[in-house]
Amino acid sequence: MSRQTTTTTRRTATALDTGVGPVVAKDDPWVTTGRAARELGLRRTEFDLAVRLGRIRSQPGRVPGERRVARAEIERLRAGPDFPEALRRSVHAVGTAQGADLLGVAKTRFTRLARLGLLVPVAFHLNRYRAVVWLYLADELRLFGDDEKHAALLTGRMPEGLRGLLDSGIDLRPRNWRSRHLGFLLREAEGGPWARAGAVASFLDPLHVAQVVRDPYDRSHLNGFRRRPPGGANPDSPGARIAADLMTARDDDETAWLRADLARLVDEARAHRPAPRPSASCRTASGPEPLASRRPVLAPPPARSAASARRDTPAAADRAGRRGLVARWRHRSARAATRPRRRDDPHERP
Repeated sequence: MSRQTTTTTRRTATALDTGVGPVVAKDDPWVTTGRAARELGLRRTEFDLAVRLGRIRSQPGRVPGERRVARAEIERLRAGPDFPEALRRSVHAVGTAQGADLLGVAKTRFTRLARLGLLVPVAFHLNRYRAVVWLYLADELRLFGDDEKHAALLTGRMPEGLRGLLDSGIDLRPRNWRSRHLGFLLREAEGGPWARAGAVASFLDPLHVAQVVRDPYDRSHLNGFRRRPPGGANPDSPGARIAADLMTARDDDETAWLRADLARLVDEARAHRPAPRPSASCRTASGPEPLASRRPVLAPPPARSAASARRDTPAAADRAGRRGLVARWRHRSARAATRPRRRDDPHERP
């Protein structure tokens, strides 16, 4: 009796087999941001804020625009004291109502302190009425309230100088958020000087960028590193337009500082790696000029006199036609009159 040998082939599992997404090898030293948020016990908004604040270190992923987190970073955070409550507490952000409760003040006073730049927002979002809702770190509000130097700002009458600024309509919340968000973009810039220059250009109006970076090839290369406003909305939506307006510098001194910083960073980027541009050899290698573009240029027709122009009019052509018919009729009549008559013509009169 012969023995049969059975060979078993092991197939690698895929996402279609499990139905739970791509399988990540256990020896992979990197994980996606979504998986890192789940392993750290954070909501996605909390995780994104922790990355912006530098609480969690991330690196660019394999696909442009994606981020990833090292497993060693996750293990470091998990080994920290009071995990995950301490991590979650460090990124806890509150709005105006909760912030006023933390400071023990009315919401109107809290808003005034934020407009004066004494309370710096860390993020914002739009409510269903497309109104801007500023968010503040709860830990920073506690530190502000515990400082004895700020006791006079939390109770009693606002100082005269600060009241004058409020009456003038000052509101430093957008500017302070821009300054904070610029720091995050500069920390995240992994593409060298061009990426840092693109981060600064993200806060300037395109007209200011064109005035600072006059070379069109440099400007085109720089625009590839500009960052969009946070939120991820459709660029043509009303919410995206509001976010873009908040991200654009408006004050003259802020714009001047950003322009100077952009000029310095672009000079460093040019020295590090010039922007790509077409070379003369590329234009020569592109081949001869197409035949369609080398058609001969015909000279304009010679100008005609007024008399020749009048001969080409319909009325002139009609008169010439009539004169031709009359001339032919007269010619035939003359020939008939001079032609001799035959004697045997039956119609001839005696």
